[in-house]
Amino acid sequence: MSTAVSTPPTQHEPALTGQTVVLLGGSAGIGLGTARLARAEGADVVLVGRNAERLERAAREVDARSTGALDATDFAALGRFFEELPGPVDHVLVTAGGPHYQPLAEIDFEDARRTAEEHLWLPIELARIAAGGKVRPGGSLLFMSGTGGRRPAIGLAVGGTLTAGAPTLVANLALEIAPIRVNLIAAGFVDTPLSASLLGDRLEARRAELRETLPIGRVVGPEDVAALAIHLMTNTALTGATYDIDGGQQLL
Repeated sequence: MSTAVSTPPTQHEPALTGQTVVLLGGSAGIGLGTARLARAEGADVVLVGRNAERLERAAREVDARSTGALDATDFAALGRFFEELPGPVDHVLVTAGGPHYQPLAEIDFEDARRTAEEHLWLPIELARIAAGGKVRPGGSLLFMSGTGGRRPAIGLAVGGTLTAGAPTLVANLALEIAPIRVNLIAAGFVDTPLSASLLGDRLEARRAELRETLPIGRVVGPEDVAALAIHLMTNTALTGATYDIDGGQQLL
């Protein structure tokens, strides 16, 4: 009789040990989910958000190294925040900001300008900050976009235009600030507090619809996007590209 030899499970080495990850929009949703996973991978995390109370709760949960309560589109405050960090960081993920859905006749131009600041000028400003020595060579900047805005629709004149331009912006920034890497995550519906606030009492119906229609048979959660973000941080061959994560939503 032969004796089966058991193979011990492969030990997973933390991928971000000794590195620092800054999360703009890190107090909830995708940002907080990525902070949790980055900590599990051995990183120190720095959380930035506008709501100081929510920020402190998140910081306690993930044992953040530090926090910054500020509006990321206040570029003077953002610059001071990075100047005050003790040394360069390794990765920056931006989940601050949100989509823009307003029909032409209802466009609030102040709101539209803010959306442009979040999705156009903020990445440019962060690239300037990173190239000024605040992100280590070989580190990364990660920005968020969406897949839903790729199809023309009523209400997407602003949001769709910014969605279309984001991959080009990221590709150009990747060339300009190399060897710092720059990538874009394009998500579909993600089950976050932001989605809940946008949909209100229609949230459960939307979840049910996606479970029924998405090829993956479930709703994409913040932990799914966080896993992609950590991969883009740790795989140093990736830069200047856009990575879709929507459970196949854009195929429907």
